[in-house]
Amino acid sequence: MYDTILVPTDGSDPANRAVEHALELADSYDASIHAMYCVETHRYGEPALSSTEIVLDNLEDKGAVMLEELSDRAETLGVDCDWHVCHGRPWEAVRETADEMDADLIVIGYQGQSHTQTKRIGSVAERIVRTADRPVLTA
Repeated sequence: MYDTILVPTDGSDPANRAVEHALELADSYDASIHAMYCVETHRYGEPALSSTEIVLDNLEDKGAVMLEELSDRAETLGVDCDWHVCHGRPWEAVRETADEMDADLIVIGYQGQSHTQTKRIGSVAERIVRTADRPVLTA
């Protein structure tokens, strides 16, 4: 049913639940995982030798650490996992990545770190659910 599962993460609790679901599905269906972390450059602008560059570098490092940990957990289960850190608007980056890799499923947290209202879907998850041309599971 699933060969390739895309799981974007930002380290939030819902994203971590989505990672758990993605790993369980990948293990069950003998699928591979592609994990991603998107640095939201539209919030900061593109770097140009400034404090913005330092902030973006720190965010990239944070994302890489999360994705390496996810990859290690996948390896423990025997699940193939690759990952990347990108820049841009997260919902656009997720859709583009899903298209590029022809993902069978996107597994995403129902809200991320910047969402403040509990029990409501976040803007990134909502846009992906509304516009994706493939199945999306929110956790």
